[in-house]
Amino acid sequence: MRQRKPLLLILALLAALALIAAGCGDDDDSDDGTSAEDTSAEESTDTTAAESGDDDAAAEAEEETSDDEVVVDADGPIQIAVVAPSAQNDLAFTQSMVDALTVIGESRDIELDITDGTVIVEDAASAIRGYADDGFDLVIAHGSQYGAPLSEIAPDFPDIAFAWGTSADTFGLDNVFAYTVQSDQGGYVLGTMAASLTESGVLGVVGPVEVGDAKLYVDGFEAGALATDPGLEVNINYIESFNDVALAAEAAEAHLTAGADVMTGTAQMVVGATGVAREADVAWFGTQSNQTSLGESNVVASQVYHWEVVLEQILDSIASGTLGGETYTLTFANDGLVIEYNDGYELPADVRTLADETVEAISSGSLETGVAG
Repeated sequence: MRQRKPLLLILALLAALALIAAGCGDDDDSDDGTSAEDTSAEESTDTTAAESGDDDAAAEAEEETSDDEVVVDADGPIQIAVVAPSAQNDLAFTQSMVDALTVIGESRDIELDITDGTVIVEDAASAIRGYADDGFDLVIAHGSQYGAPLSEIAPDFPDIAFAWGTSADTFGLDNVFAYTVQSDQGGYVLGTMAASLTESGVLGVVGPVEVGDAKLYVDGFEAGALATDPGLEVNINYIESFNDVALAAEAAEAHLTAGADVMTGTAQMVVGATGVAREADVAWFGTQSNQTSLGESNVVASQVYHWEVVLEQILDSIASGTLGGETYTLTFANDGLVIEYNDGYELPADVRTLADETVEAISSGSLETGVAG
């Protein structure tokens, strides 16, 4: 706008000269009593007003630019932080969230920061609070063990959105989302497959702590297996740890001793159990993340958590001004749960068909796992 001022001055002067010339040639132009000098003065006043208006417009433009910069910041990358109990490449619970955020980043402008391996809850609490202090738009406490500190931290930051799982509890807070998963659904499907593959009639399950999605998965696996063959022996061993790899390996060895030729397990400690299964060349079923790389010849299939399904909804809610108070659940029906097969495992066609039909039946509601969520 300021660059137009010289042009306005030149036009004003030309207009004034033209009026003076007209006044000299024709006195009738001044029969309203206004002299050429007066006209020039008025033009000068108009020019000054125009210049003043130009300055005002420029000031308004600067204000608009300033406002636009704020909007750009608001519409720029959404800052997301994740606090998780295990390594982000654990091929289990933490990686399931990291993989989902990677997918989110393909369609949304996000900035991601991850604090992983926070087995100690107090350390996780410090990280959660630190991210909130730093003004992150969404802080994800990815672990049911983080519920207690989160319920105390979130009220201190009413303008920050938090999410945590697996849980359905938002603590009654308007800035906390909860997310959970019907892991019994995939567990049931994998159980039907395990029952169809076993030759010994013995299945082994390595569980962490008997809570949350871990318990749902184990219960679903057992239900699916026994629904397929009620005569099976399903041995379940909870090692009371999410992280003890060595103890998980010991539990797997015990299952082999008991005659298991098909095994499964859940949580990040299963890398110990999968190693035992791989060495013994027994079938393994994974959950939470795709575990094919843990045994390319013996991992049959994995139930995979696609958290992007709920993350999309959470981010949409935040964009609309809702920072929490809602719970989201992954299921087969909303594509949050997917059975991903290992192409390297020679799965009999009838077993694959049984699995696909079971997924469809659960998705449509015609089949229930019988597991209390």
